[in-house]
Amino acid sequence: MSYRVAMDIGGTFTDVVCYDERSGTVTASKAPTTPGDLAEGVFAALGRVVDDPAGISFFVHGTTQGLNALLERKGARVLLLAGQGGRDVYQIARGNRDRMFDLRYRKPAPLVPRQDVMEAGGRLDYLGRELVPLDEESVRAAGRRAREEGFDAVAVCLLFSYANPAHELRAGEILRAELGDDVLVVLSHEVAREWREYERTSSAVLEAYTGPVVRRYLARIERRFAERGLAVPVHVMQSSGGLVNASYAMRRPLQTLLSGPVGGTMGGVAAARFMDRENAICIDMGGTSFDVSLVVNGRPDVSAEARIEGYPVLMPIVNLHTIGAGGGSIAYAEAGALRVGPESAGAVPGPACYGRGGTRATVTDANVVLGRVDPAWFAGGLMTLDVEAAGTAVATLADELDMDPLLLAEGICDVANAKMAQAIRTLTVEHGIEPREFALVAFGGAGAMHAVFIARELGISEVVVPRFPGAFSAWGMLEADVRRDLTHPYFRSQDTLDGPDMSRNFGTLEEDALAALSAQGVPEERRRVEHAVDMRYEGQDYTLTIPLRDAAEPAEPGFLETIAARYAEAHTSRYGHATPEAPVEFVMLRSTGLGSFPRTAAAAQEAPEERAAYVRDVIFDGAVHSTPVLRRSSLDGELAGPAIVVEETATTVIPPGCVATVDPNGFLIVKVNL
Repeated sequence: MSYRVAMDIGGTFTDVVCYDERSGTVTASKAPTTPGDLAEGVFAALGRVVDDPAGISFFVHGTTQGLNALLERKGARVLLLAGQGGRDVYQIARGNRDRMFDLRYRKPAPLVPRQDVMEAGGRLDYLGRELVPLDEESVRAAGRRAREEGFDAVAVCLLFSYANPAHELRAGEILRAELGDDVLVVLSHEVAREWREYERTSSAVLEAYTGPVVRRYLARIERRFAERGLAVPVHVMQSSGGLVNASYAMRRPLQTLLSGPVGGTMGGVAAARFMDRENAICIDMGGTSFDVSLVVNGRPDVSAEARIEGYPVLMPIVNLHTIGAGGGSIAYAEAGALRVGPESAGAVPGPACYGRGGTRATVTDANVVLGRVDPAWFAGGLMTLDVEAAGTAVATLADELDMDPLLLAEGICDVANAKMAQAIRTLTVEHGIEPREFALVAFGGAGAMHAVFIARELGISEVVVPRFPGAFSAWGMLEADVRRDLTHPYFRSQDTLDGPDMSRNFGTLEEDALAALSAQGVPEERRRVEHAVDMRYEGQDYTLTIPLRDAAEPAEPGFLETIAARYAEAHTSRYGHATPEAPVEFVMLRSTGLGSFPRTAAAAQEAPEERAAYVRDVIFDGAVHSTPVLRRSSLDGELAGPAIVVEETATTVIPPGCVATVDPNGFLIVKVNL
């Protein structure tokens, strides 16, 4: 058994990467995604890179099952059990307006209607001390209703359960006895042991809403593996950028919500490490969506909380900004103007050039019309594109807008590029980050086709196209660690801080994290734990997460002054100012257990083949350029634009004035003429 396999299941294609531990070689391919039964696409993709599936020693994949259920509002029917007097917490939510000047702003509709919220008697105080015992009969009543009315999941969120989970644990025992394994029971303190009642409730509801869908999917994948006699454990990418095995993911399905796109971020971290760069903007352009994430100081940009579709969720999550812009994004006329996306042609029927019945112009069709795609060797020869169908689709829209088809095709790409550049500004400029100080790492099936044009919009001078860009998110999963995140509420002012006590609490979290890694099968020598504390200035509402050197640091002399100085530095970086003389408060302890697997090679460039190429006419800036089309495997030395570089998983477009080179890792580095 020597194959380490990773797979990214996208809306259009299922991308797969295989690392052969014996030879050190990396191969990549893809297969069409099969929306009716994703497992079919999974095994079709496996067959393209592995001769004998019995040789697979490690398998990890990213899934968007939970996210799709949320986006399409096709999740489970959830019964919410709140504490006595807290029935309306979830409905009221927060009073702040996310879009201050949007006169049509509406809060997201709750995933659980008010009539499906019940109360459980009992009460704890803010320190977790019992004031009123749990009313077990009210919990049983909720269980009976869930069974009789056919609910798929029950979410339990009781007041102050983050301080003392005893009432929630007992409620969970009762509900599971009433409902068996057919109904998912979610306890809020297990999802997010953090304060803020509404946010914790929202997190529990999200897990209950998406959990049954994810659990069924993972169970089906494991069953299909077993049917084929494959004993390899299935791993899943988490939203935090770490891995867990499928059994844990089925218990904590919320962790997989963004598991597909996050693989690309972890690939960006690995690419930055190979190239000895600290900062990178990762862009993943596929058939349906465009995802942006950051690598800052060599680490993924991870937040302790996020909002997904307007719903707050308390869990470590890679900061991703996603828009509906991909190769399948449909171009259309609206009020006499050109619009592109977010509607996508998807895998079926797909762009017109796919020859599957699509008739509407897409971004991929525009690139075909402009000559920026090799129609005879698209996706490494997996598909032959229908150039005539693409031209007809673009010409039809051009007639509607009274434009020349070639100008319209370039306009479709320009509009898409502008939308994607704005998505990058949302994560950079709007947070005080200068994108010109970052390299642009482009991947996804269409990322390298548009990367240089996006870089020009932002003033970025360097574009990096890694090996196998169309399957880079899958490759990134092979570079990720097993990860478990643990938290412990710890409300202290600087005057009441007991450093040795904080250190002891971190020690307990570290033991739990190491035990969790052991349960995931990580060898002892590959386990490590990182610690951080959430802090704020006295009187502030929200916090910043400040890393610690180790669990023993809080017990050292001068710790308060050291950590306060770190907080002031982080506050200045985030908000542009700090108040060093102001007293600080401590809110939450965080420990992250990380278990590393053997890394893959950087997929170094093989000896270049003979540069077999042909020349075709390609449109750049409204002019026709005679442009060589080359296989990536033939590249050596410098390549001056214009040029089209094709490989099995993507196409890289190098416009006039740009120069590309291949570095020792096999990455294609494009210097952009600004």
